[in-house]
Amino acid sequence: MASAAWAVLRVLLLLPTQTWSPVGAGNPRDCDAPLASALPRSSFSSSSELSSSHGPGFSRLNRRDGAGGWTPLVSNKYQWLQIDLGERMEITAVATQGGYGSSDWVTSYLLMFSDGGRNWKQYRREESIWGFPGNINADSVVHYRLQPPFEARFLRFLPLAWNPRGRIGMRIEVYGCAYKSEVVYFDGQSALLYRLDKNSLKSIRDIISLKFKAMQSNGILLHREGQHGNHITLELIKGKLVFFLNSDNAKLPSTTAPVNFTLGSLLDDQHWHSVLIELLDTQVNFTVDQHTHHFQAKGEFSYLDLNFEISFGGIPTPGKAREFTRKSFHGCLENLYYNEVDVIELAKKHKPQILMMELAHGLQDQNLETSLIPCHQATK
Repeated sequence: MASAAWAVLRVLLLLPTQTWSPVGAGNPRDCDAPLASALPRSSFSSSSELSSSHGPGFSRLNRRDGAGGWTPLVSNKYQWLQIDLGERMEITAVATQGGYGSSDWVTSYLLMFSDGGRNWKQYRREESIWGFPGNINADSVVHYRLQPPFEARFLRFLPLAWNPRGRIGMRIEVYGCAYKSEVVYFDGQSALLYRLDKNSLKSIRDIISLKFKAMQSNGILLHREGQHGNHITLELIKGKLVFFLNSDNAKLPSTTAPVNFTLGSLLDDQHWHSVLIELLDTQVNFTVDQHTHHFQAKGEFSYLDLNFEISFGGIPTPGKAREFTRKSFHGCLENLYYNEVDVIELAKKHKPQILMMELAHGLQDQNLETSLIPCHQATK
């Protein structure tokens, strides 16, 4: 029995709420605090530097120390300037300058971000593959507000073009605020079962929101079924997110051919992706990373026939082992809400509505210990 309990403990890790430094303090109405200006020089790094006085530690906005900014040894498109914010933060804006009193400035650049400093993703301006507009001289400041904002610990500025009569030269600032994060990690053999209050009235509108970071291209993110074969399932299939909707009572296809729709691609890139599902009778709004699919189910499909349980990460069968017909999720879920209820917070507080399950053996444990391992370390 002890070994079984350990098996449960190892497969599903509840990760603590992030603790942020004062430099990033903020709230949703005030998320424009400068994040880089108070960082030590050791938080800045680069591909190269022209001299010790042109190092990345001198790249903070409006500073004149050193040579007055960062300049790489060679000015080409293989150079980069990096900031480590210390913790994952919400980033809402960036700003750039050239090297103080020089002919060195960047006229366009790419912005990359990462959680762990290894796996990088480009921030795209309104789906454009082109870079950000830079500077036209050394000392004026060019701000750019990020729509939408994003969350990251590491940022990289990659110069694309610069003053042809000078070199690459940059001073930078990053703006944002603290990011509240509740995270749970699944290893592909576990699930979290949330049992709703049977005594409460069923909501006529269900809203599910979460973020996920996938380590594999296939896996069940959530599943809810009813007594007569009707169910809803959100599943990652070959890096795309598919929402399945099925009912034997409605004038919809049978369980062998459920209604489904797909959003996104390459969602197994080990970066965070956001999901919002809104269910109102026959109306479904399915949003992935700001892209929304509106769907009107034909017939009289109703969510009132669904059970008082919803599972995340897999499809559990409490009390017994199961044969795998569909892969369970391997990765992390973050800020998981069901009708404004923080499901991960309930799990961390060991509330009886939550069961953590090891699917291969049908084990369950309500007293799962939390882990202090950050998600990007747990998923290496």
